[in-house]
This record gives sequence, structure tokens and C-alpha cells, in this order.
Amino acid sequence: MLSEPVTEPAAELSSSSSFNSAALRILLVEDDPVMQLGLEQFFEDYPQFTIVGQAADGYTGIAAAHQLQPDLILMDIGLPQLDGIVATQRIRAELPQIRIVMLTSHTADHEMMAALSSGADAYCVKGTSLDQLEVAIASAQEGAIYLDPQIARRVLSHLKPAPSEPKSRLSARELDVLRLIVEGKSNPEIAAALYLSLSTVKCHVRSIMDKLVVDDRVQAAVVALRSGLV
Repeated sequence: MLSEPVTEPAAELSSSSSFNSAALRILLVEDDPVMQLGLEQFFEDYPQFTIVGQAADGYTGIAAAHQLQPDLILMDIGLPQLDGIVATQRIRAELPQIRIVMLTSHTADHEMMAALSSGADAYCVKGTSLDQLEVAIASAQEGAIYLDPQIARRVLSHLKPAPSEPKSRLSARELDVLRLIVEGKSNPEIAAALYLSLSTVKCHVRSIMDKLVVDDRVQAAVVALRSGLV
């Protein structure tokens, strides 16, 4: 996951002053002007959707979410200043009622898994058909998880079934470590937060992955979130 800068830059928020109040209110968080224009033109043909604002970086996207309270956010991953994965985590923690659809050109396995574990409701690849984008938005709004057909098989191959009653298999300390893994903390950061040695943290991480039957930290985070462990 991309690291977070120390300071938050000032950025302007673009918002729409007039919209159909009965339509689904959408916030665009996208830094590519061409993509922004394309999405604007797309939504003009769908009166059931209305764009209430736009933001071009993660920090501004978070601020816009608080200010505009949209129903749904279309979120890019490769944003300047603060990436879309971290922005999604913050928005879901602070405004859980907002649905978030990742619309991105980033298709690396670790980015897809990180996006889903961050709380995104749908994942679409840029260049997908407009019909598919409409389906993704509708699915997210209904509370369903939508995966772009281009990546669904790859994502599912990473999601091994969680063992039965996984929480009972983890110690209290392992659950503490797992919570910090879900937050994206590194082993040194976990060691500092829990006042443990680095070697002890590594042992806990390995034990967690063995008990959850996963191969890496991202999979452990996904299982933890989907199983309600944290």
C-alpha cells in the first residue's frame, strides 16, 4: 500500500450546485482530466445518476465525502498525495453508509486485494463497458460486491476459504496483531505499537497466516474483514 505523506496539501473541491435530488448522488475522485470528462459525459445520459462533486486527490476526496455526503463514490487508486486505497479505508471508517466503487487501471494482484480489503464495494477496470459500470454501481448501491469480469477469477483464486471458527483459533495477542495488519501496519510498526520485539511479531504473523490458511498479509486481512475477526 502506498505510504501516506506527512502533510496534507491544500486542494480545491469541485462541486455541482444543481442536481436531481431523486437521483443517486455520485462523487468522482479521479485525477485524469480526460477520464473526468468521459465520466461526466457518461452520466449525462443517465438521469438516475447525478455527479455532485469531483476531487483530484485522496485528501480532497475525503473532505468532499464529508462535505457532500454522496450516496456513492467512484474512486481511482493511483491518486496523488494520498492513494485511493487509503482514502477508501478512511471514508469507510468515518462514513460507512457511502458505497465506493474502485474504477482504475491498476490491476496488479496486490492492488486488487488491497482495494477489496479496504472496504470497496466494487472493482472496475478502466475501459470496461459503460453497461458494466452501470451494473457495478447498481450492485454496490444494493449492498452487493461486484468484481469486474476481467479480474474476478484472479481475485477468487486468492481467496482461500477461511477455516471454521477462525477467531477461536487465534490468541488475544494474535488478534491484536491481525487488527494492525488490517490497518496496513508493517512489522516494525506493529512491534512498536504492541511493545513487542520484531522477531515476536514475525512469529505471530506467521502463526496467523497458518491458522487462517492464507499465504500472505493481504489475504489475512481479507479473511479477517470478511469473517468479522476485526
